[in-house]
Amino acid sequence: QVQLVESGGGLVQSGGSLRLSCAASGRTFASFSMGWFPQVTVKEREFVSAISWNGGSTDYTDSVKGRFTISRDHAKNTVYLQLNSLKPEDTAVYYCAAPSRYFDSLPRRVAQYFYWGQGTQVTVSS
Repeated sequence: QVQLVESGGGLVQSGGSLRLSCAASGRTFASFSMGWFPQVTVKEREFVSAISWNGGSTDYTDSVKGRFTISRDHAKNTVYLQLNSLKPEDTAVYYCAAPSRYFDSLPRRVAQYFYWGQGTQVTVSS
């Protein structure tokens, strides 16, 4: 059974930092890109970041460039999202996801991802 398990969320003050982790089990995702999608209640999940299978390429939505950093550790089958200079508008449940196939470019759309974690809550107070 394939599982993606996020951790690392929490409550932090504006300007603070968190490091989210996404541990995969049941299969290896070493050949596939991975992504992170925050979701605010009643809104759709939105793309925030993705990383290529070898970590050589990364992509970020404009609002987090320079603040968030995505990385991965193949040995641990884990993807990370470092969140710095957090703002109240970053508050969301953060989901990690993996596609079921390879894409030539880093996927940004929810529909391109097949495997999803249960999410981890990030709350930024002002």
